[in-house]
Amino acid sequence: MRFFFYLLGFGMSVIGGTTMIAYLNIIASRSDWKEYLLFISTKVECYFLPIGLFMTWLSIFFPFRDDG
Repeated sequence: MRFFFYLLGFGMSVIGGTTMIAYLNIIASRSDWKEYLLFISTKVECYFLPIGLFMTWLSIFFPFRDDG
């Protein structure tokens, strides 16, 4: 189960990070970090990076115990 959540978190992190890097092309035309941060805060796929990192961290460091 931990391995599944690790892979799921890793995949979400990759999707979110790649999307955020792809959206960096907007800075080339607008040249403003504030507008970039406001823009990515409206995109759902950019939330995959922090959620995926949290899931990966949780699967590595949180001790899941099966008592049954």
